Amino acid sequence: MAELKSILDKIEFGDDAKVQRQLADQVQKVKLRLSRIRHKIFIMSGKGGVGKSTVTAQLALALARKSFKVGILDADLNGPSIPLMLGLEGKTWSFHKSPEVEPLEGPLGIKVASMAFLLKKAEPIRWKGPMDLTPVWLGMMESSTLREFLGDVRWGTLDFLLLDLPPGAAADKPPAILQYMPDMDGAVFVTTGSGVSRSVVERSKQYALDLGIRVLGVVENFSNLFTSPDIQGQEVLGRVPFDADLSKSLDSGKPLVAGHPIGILFSEIAQKLVGKILIPESKTLNSKLSTHDSL
Repeated sequence: MAELKSILDKIEFGDDAKVQRQLADQVQKVKLRLSRIRHKIFIMSGKGGVGKSTVTAQLALALARKSFKVGILDADLNGPSIPLMLGLEGKTWSFHKSPEVEPLEGPLGIKVASMAFLLKKAEPIRWKGPMDLTPVWLGMMESSTLREFLGDVRWGTLDFLLLDLPPGAAADKPPAILQYMPDMDGAVFVTTGSGVSRSVVERSKQYALDLGIRVLGVVENFSNLFTSPDIQGQEVLGRVPFDADLSKSLDSGKPLVAGHPIGILFSEIAQKLVGKILIPESKTLNSKLSTHDSL
């Protein structure tokens, strides 16, 4: 984790059987770590710039206000923005003898793992590897990094882990992560009312379905800026208007209070999402749904 070693760096054996054994052991290690996380959700989009990270951060806050233990894996390795949005900008991980690390805690105890904690401010990621194999090598390095975020971060016991994925209708990240969490609950898709955005998100949804990922719903962002045909009603978790207060909140890392209209809206979105995931489950969860703590 500390050096972001790739899977290939850890191969010690010359024969295929032992290599396969090592890979299987690594997968089992990650699965064991994730077994303490009750629900795992992808936050996806086909287009960049639609507010996917914004939705991830606000949804995490809404779930935490309902007394759930929440974590975020900022899987957008080349453009991590969750730390800034949750007031963790400039924070870094400290490594000692163990390659494992504790996630940093944001507002309401939200646990966060992000590439930003390994970089200086405004520092780009410089992946090392053979330049003639850059596309293949890059994919391997990124997939290995995500594996380490999942397996080497001490997530502890969580109710929800939200994975803020990079843009892409058919990116390699969902299948790379899916092998470690075959029990994941599904994906929330973020779009805008733009016809271009929605057409690409439809491709992304179909890609997810092809992988066996359940579509939990769609959040339409900037809903007051576009006029377009409605998304199918049963898919809509919520429509989020552009809000200047929210924009300032994200830039400052200071969450809006629970009673702000945007906070209330995301509380409703979270309740719909939880209802889709938890039904039918024990009645003890119903009390959590009605809890609405102030920040």
